[in-house]
Parts: sequence; C-alpha cells; structure tokens
Amino acid sequence: MKKSCVKLIESFFEHLEQEGMSPKTIRTYQNILSQFETFVTKNGGDLNNLTRVDVQSYMNHMEQEGKKPSTINNHFACLSSFARFQKKTYIMEGIRRPEIRRIQNIAPKSLDRNERNRLLREVEREGKIRNIAIVYMLLYTGLRVSELVALNQEDVTMGERSGSVLVREGKGSVSRRVPLPPEARFHLKRYMEERKEKGTLDLPPLFISNYQKRISERSVQDMLAKKYNIHPHMLRHTYGRELVANGIDIATVAELMGHADINVTRRYAKPTERELEEAVSKVFG
Repeated sequence: MKKSCVKLIESFFEHLEQEGMSPKTIRTYQNILSQFETFVTKNGGDLNNLTRVDVQSYMNHMEQEGKKPSTINNHFACLSSFARFQKKTYIMEGIRRPEIRRIQNIAPKSLDRNERNRLLREVEREGKIRNIAIVYMLLYTGLRVSELVALNQEDVTMGERSGSVLVREGKGSVSRRVPLPPEARFHLKRYMEERKEKGTLDLPPLFISNYQKRISERSVQDMLAKKYNIHPHMLRHTYGRELVANGIDIATVAELMGHADINVTRRYAKPTERELEEAVSKVFG
C-alpha cells in the first residue's frame, strides 16, 4: 500500500472515532476497506483517486463471488462514509447493488419450548460450567454476543432475590440495564465460584477463554454452532419472542433488547413460519 493511502486511511478512521462510531463498527470498516483497497490496486486503481468505475466494479465483483446482498450493502455503507470523508459523495450516486428482500410478515426464527429444553439439557450434560453460564445468559437476557463478551465482572449485580447486568457497549453505543433471572444468576454464580477456585477471579472480563483472555465472539459462535447447531441470534430472538408472547408491551421489550427502532421489536408479535404452517394444516390438513 502506498504511503499516501496509509495516511488517508488512518485519517479516515481517526475521523470516525471522533464522530463517535463504535469500536466494533470501526473494526468492521477497517476489514472492508482493506479488501476494497486490495481489489482496487489489483485492478489498476488508487484509493486517493477513486472513481465510480472502481466502486461499481467492486459491487459487481462481490455479487459474482456470491456474497449476500446484506454483506454487499455493508461494504457499500463503508465506502459511502469513505467517499463523504473525501468530499466525493458523487462517486456513490446511482451505484447498482443487489436489493435486500425482507419477509416482513414472519417473526425471526426462534426456539420453541422443546428445542430450548433440548439445548439446555445438552449443554448441562456436557458439564462445562462456563458454557452453561453463557447459554443461560444469552437465553435469559437477550444480549447480543458482542455485548456478552464485552461484559466485565463489575457490570453484573447479583443478590439473593434479584440481579441485573449493565450493557455498556450496546448497539449504537447506547447502554442499558437488563434484569438477570434466577436461573441465569444460579449458573453465573457457579461459574464465578469455579474461577475463584482456579485463581482467575482477578481478571476483569466476565467470561474468559481457556487462555485466560477475554472470550471472543467467534469462540461463542463456534461453541453454539458446532456443538449444538444453534446460531446465537436465535437465543436473542427466543428471548424477544417469549416476552411478547407473555404479554409484555412492545416498548418494554424494545428497551430490554436495546432496539433503537421499535418497529424491529414488533417483528416478535408476528407469527412464525411454523405457526403459519400449523394454521393452514389445522384448516386444510
């Protein structure tokens, strides 16, 4: 990479930090811009002198590579910010990219009671106290994995009859406090007792890896996917779905889940794909 490009990119990310963009989003943009710079350089372009051809060619390349429309749009958002920083917004005008088609009338995929019990049974049978605590935390608080791994011990308050967790690094850098139900408290206390026995209680992160470092998002995702065939976001969707199904008002659910847009929360009031199938089967089956 040319020195001039390095200075430009460094200035761009300094600007994003000053604008208050979250560290996680900045890391994502750094990865995206690195991929884009590689593509542009390989095809004879230059980040210092971007053209609409560079951007459109990159969008086409990603589509040909089979990237999801949502991924392509994330890259488009990053490049739009980069173009604004360079005061060259015209570069992004009219750039063609795949349309994201959303199914608005179906609730996000969540776990039903049997699936939930199967997961809890399997993780408890495996016997790894940390993993048990992680699964109960995700299922009983609705935290995003990024929020879970960012937690420190000081963010958790636990008493005999109540408890809560302070999410400091929520989406959009908005913090919130989420109640900690009894089952989640029980397994979290067991995990902290295990850490005390191992002499790792002096480490600030709430959840640590086998190498005594803060556990990563990828580690949690891999644990759920490879061992239990579960995507972590399904636990969050289950939390939201259960709250709405039990009569909790949408505004309260939105606050608990850290949704800036209440319309995102309203999805949990919609029928699931399975419920639609059962409705048709009941009438025509």
